Amino acid sequence: MKDIVMPFHLVTPVIICLIGLSMIFFYYKTLKKNRLFLNSIIVFLGIYLLITGKATYDTIYSQCYLNHFDLNNDGMFTGDEITNNQKEAMRRLTNDTGRNLSFISGFIFSFFIAAFFFISGFVISKVKYNKV
Repeated sequence: MKDIVMPFHLVTPVIICLIGLSMIFFYYKTLKKNRLFLNSIIVFLGIYLLITGKATYDTIYSQCYLNHFDLNNDGMFTGDEITNNQKEAMRRLTNDTGRNLSFISGFIFSFFIAAFFFISGFVISKVKYNKV
């Protein structure tokens, strides 16, 4: 275990969110119509970025921590390299379904939070401007 493998199912959403947020912030002044929807997209991308970014960081950290136990840097664990700490690090890296599926659950969670933000902003704007 000497190379760090980037989890592409987690890195891809992080890159897409970073590109989307940077484009929105760059063109925010020129996009004057439907600011509430634009702010909801910012909330969605921000929360999704935090969830998938944390999962990506945890995966890379677990791989680095496991690499500390490979004493002869051959990519295999043999003999005195296999300890209880190494087994625990290996279990932490391989048996984490929540981290591996965070790109799906993060999408759903971010969507509901952004939808709540949009609906509450819409209701507040109707009450504020129309005195309903």
